[in-house]
Amino acid sequence: MSYLPNILFAMALIIGVGYFVKNVKKLIRNIKLGHDVDVSDNKSQRWKNMAMIALGQTKMIRRPIAGILHVIVYVGFIVINIEVLEIIIDGLFGTHRLFSAIGKPYDVLIGIFEILAVLVFISVILFWMRRNMIKLKRFWKPEMTSWPKNDGNFILYFEMVLMTLFLVMNATDVHFQNMNSGNVVSQFIAPFFSSLSETTVHVIERAAWWMHILGILVFLNYLYFSKHLHILLAFPNTYYGSLKPKGQFDNLEAVTKEVKLMMDPNIDPFAAPVEGTSTDTPAKFGASDVQDLNWVQLLNAYTCTECGRCTSECPANQTGKKLSPRKIMMDTRDRLEEVGKNIDLNKGTFKEDGKQLLDDYITREELWACTSCNACVEACPVSINPLSIIIDMRRYLVMEQSAAPTELNSMITNIENNGAPWPYNQMDRLNWKNE
Repeated sequence: MSYLPNILFAMALIIGVGYFVKNVKKLIRNIKLGHDVDVSDNKSQRWKNMAMIALGQTKMIRRPIAGILHVIVYVGFIVINIEVLEIIIDGLFGTHRLFSAIGKPYDVLIGIFEILAVLVFISVILFWMRRNMIKLKRFWKPEMTSWPKNDGNFILYFEMVLMTLFLVMNATDVHFQNMNSGNVVSQFIAPFFSSLSETTVHVIERAAWWMHILGILVFLNYLYFSKHLHILLAFPNTYYGSLKPKGQFDNLEAVTKEVKLMMDPNIDPFAAPVEGTSTDTPAKFGASDVQDLNWVQLLNAYTCTECGRCTSECPANQTGKKLSPRKIMMDTRDRLEEVGKNIDLNKGTFKEDGKQLLDDYITREELWACTSCNACVEACPVSINPLSIIIDMRRYLVMEQSAAPTELNSMITNIENNGAPWPYNQMDRLNWKNE
């Protein structure tokens, strides 16, 4: 019976980590549904971007209040969870605060952990107030309903509970309190339990210990279903982010090749393709569903923090247009999840469901409202590129369905006929000066 707690702990650990690994495999499978794209260039710059943006939070602190609070929560939560290693070892082998044997460094670390726990708790409360009392506009856009809205609060409650359990665990640990070092915060909480019996205090300490580690395992598995998946994916997402100038769009290789052939005076335009050679023509121009996007774009969708910085910077959204770059990413992720569930239900094969990302999730009005200004890309704290998805879906509408807006078709016709987007002959273009 003395080994029962260790056995139960091992079982909880196996189940928690096992379910997490299962979801990670599903996540990777879904991302790989996108077509391949070469992102192997300039690795040194990519590592630098990851270090500066994901680890260093450089884009996050451009908005100082939210940025500083986020850094506190980020650093605090990560650093405090270093203690999880000690908890796992204690849980598996029946030891108690095994690392305390190292002496003074342990006391210093625990002291830092406790201070960070308080700072995280305060920061989370301020985040909650910004979201629910001040009601910042970007948190109350039309796409932030039901689950997206509640998810943000759930994670804040989660963090408050975990920080509280950590401090209560330390405050009721008689052995730790007797060390009289490292308990820089918990020493002020311990007196609240002084009137209780030693047995009761021990039960509270064990309950807080178990709830803390089980809470971390639950939180770990909650990430897959939450916007906080960016805690894990921000690192690969910033590494694989585009290194091209923001105004530079990708060209379709097949179209580029065709144009070059048309401009080559040595090519016979009426010659039949050589038998056995590939024309390199893609099955579809642009994207109408998630499988038409590349895997980096799908990684972007899963990484979205739903912070709304992109939408708050979007000029189209600011002027009342339907477009919200955040919604573009959320819709892409939701459709990708739907496709993934379809594959799961059909034993690894996607069964046509009569739905697609275009029209069923993202409307044409949203796509054509975009000014292609890259404000959303610049604003994103984790290098997400909503514009690339918008451009690919526009490309599908134009090249596959000839469904460009009338205004755009008129402009293109004018450029072709008049050399300018205006409906005036080149010879008449300066007539206004005579009026």
